[in-house]
Amino acid sequence: MSRSEPEPDLETVRAAAKEFLELFYAEDPHAGPMEPRMAEVMREIDTTGTYWHTAEELTFGARVAWRNNKRCIGRLYWRSLQVRDLRTVTDASSVARHCFEHLSTAHNGGKIRPMISVFAPETPSRPAPRIWNEQLIRYAGYEQPDGRVLGDPRYRTFTSKLIQRGWRPPERQGAFDLLPLVVETVEEGPRMFQLPGQAVHEVLLEHPELAWFTDLGLRWHAVPVISNNRLVIGGVSYPAAPFNGWYMGTEIGARNLGDSDRYDMVPEVAERMGLDTSHDATLWRDRALVEINRAVLHSFNASGVTVTDHHTESRRFLIHLEKEERAGRGCPADWSWIVPPMSGSQTPVFHRYYDADNQVPNFVNDPEATCRALRGGPPAFP
Repeated sequence: MSRSEPEPDLETVRAAAKEFLELFYAEDPHAGPMEPRMAEVMREIDTTGTYWHTAEELTFGARVAWRNNKRCIGRLYWRSLQVRDLRTVTDASSVARHCFEHLSTAHNGGKIRPMISVFAPETPSRPAPRIWNEQLIRYAGYEQPDGRVLGDPRYRTFTSKLIQRGWRPPERQGAFDLLPLVVETVEEGPRMFQLPGQAVHEVLLEHPELAWFTDLGLRWHAVPVISNNRLVIGGVSYPAAPFNGWYMGTEIGARNLGDSDRYDMVPEVAERMGLDTSHDATLWRDRALVEINRAVLHSFNASGVTVTDHHTESRRFLIHLEKEERAGRGCPADWSWIVPPMSGSQTPVFHRYYDADNQVPNFVNDPEATCRALRGGPPAFP
């Protein structure tokens, strides 16, 4: 546990464990009687300050955390999440190796599998490993003499800090250089691991009609593994639990490649399209953004890599919402995340309100983890 993070008191852990076990046994009719397990967990908490989930509890908790993640539009498939139980893995090199295996296994020849790898939990006797990167695969951002950035501007500071820590970028720096994976443990501190080629699958972007689009040299990785969110199940915290679904095209085309503080490709695409960019009323930004997103969807589909469009996924989310309501459960959703970043009013998720209350189990955004992912420190265990 990082030095600034308070240790939860026993009553808080007991209450969270009780709430989780009641949920687990209520939703699993084959789990048997709850009382013996509840008594066992309470004794373990009293003795150690925490408890160890069974494999079944861990799988259920991780899946429900996805179900409760109010920022995710793709929750219809929460029951299909594959859970890799790696709770006995604690050293940095083993964590990195299993992360690379996760990338390969989740890719599945292009048929992306929703997957989570759960590493050692936080305990009163031993802090858990930390993964610094926001996702297992991120691209470097190199500050140029003129103030511009080659690569991903979101990670310019992170890239600079890793170089200071000894990372050597390619001799010829490019816009899509893979950053190393940074894993920190209390014994070893932060260590960097270069991603092996066999773990990284990328899609080269082309457009179905605009032949010049390939000249832009754009690409994106196939498997979006979020790696610095904290998985919390019944009072037990798992800071290292990388998790993936598959990409919705707008995540790449409208945000990663389209945002002005990321790759900012809209002006260049508009210019190559010959659009009138003299004033915003020509809607040149909108037209260029659509073509970037068409290129993403076309390229992923042509490469046989699972991807979804924002119209289809919006309809699927409302199916999920209806299923949850029929099951008597609330479905928390953050409107600003659920509504796609392109043509929002053309999707059915735009035209309604949602319950934004947090539910547990869940994935928690950790401010310290975000700082490490963007600023390259400070370490969790100074």
